Amino acid sequence: MTPNIRRVHPAPFRSLLGAVLGVSLLLPPAQAQAVSPAQAVFDQANILLVEEYGGLSTVDRVALRNEYQTRLNAVCAAMLATCPVTKAYPVLEAEFTALADKHTFFQTPEDYRDFITSATGGNRRQFGVKLASLDGQNRVVLEVVPESAAAEAGLRRGDVLQTLNNQPYRYDALRTARLNGQTITLGLTRAGQPLTVSISARESSSRDLPRLSYLTVGSAQVGVLRIPTFLGGGGVAQRVHELVAEAQAAGAQGIVVDLRGNGGGSLVECDNSVSAFVPSLTRVARSARGNTRTEVRQGARFESGRVVGAVKNPQLWTGPVAVLVDDGSASCSEFFAYEMQYAKRGPVLGEETAGVGNTATRVFEVGEAAVQLTILNYVKPEGTPYPLLVRPDEAHVQGEAEVRLLTQGVDSLLNAGVAALERSPALGSAAVSMPVTAPASPGGR
Repeated sequence: MTPNIRRVHPAPFRSLLGAVLGVSLLLPPAQAQAVSPAQAVFDQANILLVEEYGGLSTVDRVALRNEYQTRLNAVCAAMLATCPVTKAYPVLEAEFTALADKHTFFQTPEDYRDFITSATGGNRRQFGVKLASLDGQNRVVLEVVPESAAAEAGLRRGDVLQTLNNQPYRYDALRTARLNGQTITLGLTRAGQPLTVSISARESSSRDLPRLSYLTVGSAQVGVLRIPTFLGGGGVAQRVHELVAEAQAAGAQGIVVDLRGNGGGSLVECDNSVSAFVPSLTRVARSARGNTRTEVRQGARFESGRVVGAVKNPQLWTGPVAVLVDDGSASCSEFFAYEMQYAKRGPVLGEETAGVGNTATRVFEVGEAAVQLTILNYVKPEGTPYPLLVRPDEAHVQGEAEVRLLTQGVDSLLNAGVAALERSPALGSAAVSMPVTAPASPGGR
């Protein structure tokens, strides 16, 4: 979760670092100015690590900083005060990895720009397609982003990419074509039948809002609510409530919420989304600066009694519901699944989630790069810690065999979700057990 982005200015960092680490920095004025660009960004990142970190890692952060300072000194030994900032990036990436907190990491300027684009729903050069691995290559279409180049080209979930410009398909060639904005010809198979499409990578919105499709199961109609991300510049929770209202108006008798591959985003968007299914929830955030209490009800999120986000015309789905997750479901999508489990609203099916579901982060700018830093960890009001990851009520491993089934139009985990709904008395009387195929716009890994 990324509540906000904070800019960190370099000027005070040398003095602050001494105060925090107990290091003497009483240098002559000339020496005090002789800080290389690499050292400056290293210092900025490490004062954040020492002073702002609120996660659960037990690694000694002062010792970690000292260890990687030695590594930076070795890298910059021949350049002294002129060591370029780029020399610090791999050192910081390794240091933040060594903290052993998957929610905390260093972002290079390129990574940070991509993050900002995704977080704000800005434009980026893309095909607008998400792929799964088959036979060692990312080649099976999992999802097509609406209004993207891939959608206009007619790509569909389950398509298998076979050739690129009449050569055997390679994912690295597809990635190069995307980065260069090239027009390419893809040979693919759809349900075993060969097809050819032309597609051009272009600048388009990274915003990927929730969407709703329907399945008919016996005499019952089931809604499939796909939530691909909680990023995208806002509007996710509002769209969830609108789609719940649509499902209710359409007479749906159950909803499957698909969070597969959802890497998280804004906790406000996540909480207000889950409030379309859970009447209320409460949690306590613990940080280095103290504790705060969060309450969510009727599409609104309150922190210490103050509204920090709300949707218009909130809805509450009280019918049968099931949630799909996989090992790509991370961060606040794990919160969503856990809150559904905690409230006993319906089963969670799939794989164990990514494992960052009990903390929240803030992104701090350090020069042109950034640090995503865990600043909070969560407990329920009675003191029960949030779990690191969500263990599904029904385990369904999602491997290559399931990807092969998808190429035949069969979504095995979605079938399991529908079967779970059928076991609900509210849906079971109207449904007849039967396999279902993937709807037009479901989620993926």
